Amino acid sequence: MIVLRTFLTLVAGFAAMAAVLALAAVMARWVGRKNGSEGGRSSAGEMAWNLAATLLAALVGGYVTATVAPLNPLIHALALALIVLLLGGMSAVQQRGQAPIWFALLMVALAPCAVILGGLLRLKQLGI
Repeated sequence: MIVLRTFLTLVAGFAAMAAVLALAAVMARWVGRKNGSEGGRSSAGEMAWNLAATLLAALVGGYVTATVAPLNPLIHALALALIVLLLGGMSAVQQRGQAPIWFALLMVALAPCAVILGGLLRLKQLGI
């Protein structure tokens, strides 16, 4: 039963991240239509928005994971950070050429750190 609860904890954290990123994508599309932006290579503003949204989503995901975790909230946040690291690496490889390599590496490196920070924020809130 604990394995199922752990799995559901990670799913909850990942779902929270997906919800924040979906909201950010909708907001970016709405702002992009107003400014008349078009597809193609990412601009500096788009990259900054993407980085900010990803870091916020990762922070929320780590916090939610640590909140829902049955035992050891930080271990669960670390597990989510590992998943985010692996998925971020695969995404960086898949999207090569759309953004500078330094930006892809920055996203891969900072998102797992933000997940852990979200878990630590929850631990601080609990007084642990």
